[in-house]
Amino acid sequence: MEYLKVVTGMFITQIPYRATGPMPTDLLAGRTQAASASLPALIGHIRSGKLRPIAVDTAQHLPQLPEVPRLAEHGYKDFETSQWYGTLAPAGTPRDIVGRLQEESLKALKSNAVTEPFASDGAVGDGGPPWEVAAFIGQQEIWKDIVLRAGIKPDQPDRGGRACAAPRTGPLPML
Repeated sequence: MEYLKVVTGMFITQIPYRATGPMPTDLLAGRTQAASASLPALIGHIRSGKLRPIAVDTAQHLPQLPEVPRLAEHGYKDFETSQWYGTLAPAGTPRDIVGRLQEESLKALKSNAVTEPFASDGAVGDGGPPWEVAAFIGQQEIWKDIVLRAGIKPDQPDRGGRACAAPRTGPLPML
């Protein structure tokens, strides 16, 4: 939501839920007016007609919601977020071990055991050689600017000594 606020100039009060579960409950009950969350958390409510998606924040249309426009189609050119995960190894890890990790990871990403649940969640498994992954990580510098422009500060630890949850990104339907 912070990225959306920075790009659009809209005033939005962000509610930092500790988990996704309570957010749709508050939205459906009318305690909040809009939300941004991952597809699995909202798709059932969207399909039932209880929630209406306004846009998705992905580079391409989501196959599960092909009629929902991307934020870029609402005039916010290049607006895109994605939730991604990577497999990293410590610096100095021998090349043959890195190569084997990459090979096995790509094999897993192409298996039905991974592609089927990913597809139902609106996720895509992708990967590449270490230099491509490093270049992709380098492109994430945009978030430094967003954090600075939004004035985001690290949360204080909760009573259990854990850091409080921070806003997250992902292929998100905007409601």
